[in-house]
Amino acid sequence: MSEAREQAWRAARRVLLVRLDNLGDVLMTTPAIAAVRECLPAAHLALLAAPMAQALVPHLPGLDEIMGFNAPWVKAGAAALQGQPPGEAEGALLQALQQQHFDAAIIFTVCTQSALPAALLCRLAGIPLVLAHTRERAYGLLSDEVPDTEQIAAGMRHEVRRQLDLVAQVGLRTSDERLRFALREADRAEAHRLLLAAGVNPVRPYVLIHPGASAASRRYPAAGFGAAAALLQHAGVQVVFCAGPGEGGLLDEAATAMGGGGRQGCVLAPLQQLGTLAALVAGARVLVANNSGPVHLAAALGTPVVDLYALTNPQHTPWQVRARVLNHDVPCRNCLQSVCAQGHHDCLRQVAPRQVADATLALLEDKA
Repeated sequence: MSEAREQAWRAARRVLLVRLDNLGDVLMTTPAIAAVRECLPAAHLALLAAPMAQALVPHLPGLDEIMGFNAPWVKAGAAALQGQPPGEAEGALLQALQQQHFDAAIIFTVCTQSALPAALLCRLAGIPLVLAHTRERAYGLLSDEVPDTEQIAAGMRHEVRRQLDLVAQVGLRTSDERLRFALREADRAEAHRLLLAAGVNPVRPYVLIHPGASAASRRYPAAGFGAAAALLQHAGVQVVFCAGPGEGGLLDEAATAMGGGGRQGCVLAPLQQLGTLAALVAGARVLVANNSGPVHLAAALGTPVVDLYALTNPQHTPWQVRARVLNHDVPCRNCLQSVCAQGHHDCLRQVAPRQVADATLALLEDKA
């Protein structure tokens, strides 16, 4: 990278940061976003993300704005756009981008995504500086094109490192590589209220278990979480279950497997607010969860994690936090699929509840 090129990026005053997939992916991008903020302290930073990411507005103070967009080239975005006229969402976004007069854009993608659809929108919006990874030649779509060399056989960088390396290509760096998430006192107060209402002693240490995940291939059986919870309770550990909107069925399965007549006052109703979940995670001694957003929240908040880590993508392990990563080795590992193509989910199903409980106890005893 020439000095002139770095100076061009350092002169940017309105920067669009594009991360269109899941909340966990946005959280894993926060160190790279922090690098942009650190190097461009006076710039207006806007994040273009899936609409669900707008829940992050009060928790990522390094951003000035979050713009919601359902991208038709992303699985969840395409599903949300069903029934809408083709091009309507893209046209509205393009108009908004043109009105914002951005002078630079950085497109963050996982290795299985193409940055080119977003790059085309940036070009149509008149954004002169655009940085992204790409496997295809982008030619005029990207001003700064970084070859995407991730290969399973050759080893893959962690997703956090991938994005830090991307922004470093244009001279944007930070020495603080932690995930970011700002917790509000109001979130802590609401979590405290919920625990008291559920009969949980919030002063006594607790383990938080979250059985949900957006992709089916990344879900450990809810009954397995319940069985592990029963073992932990037998060992004298206070256990609290939580989940997100629409995941009440997983909580019911876990509670049934836990025994004791189902819900025992330690199973919270599905949470509606991201801040409340974050406060529960921050207050826990250990989080037990699938490889999903709550794990990355725990990493950002410094809570140790037992991560039921499906062998779909090796790039998303807990970042810079004490952790036990559990799975069962299978020939189809690193499949990069959101649905198990083999139909057996053995990389998770073959993990015994006893292993989950033992890993949790080891973290509680600080022996991990």
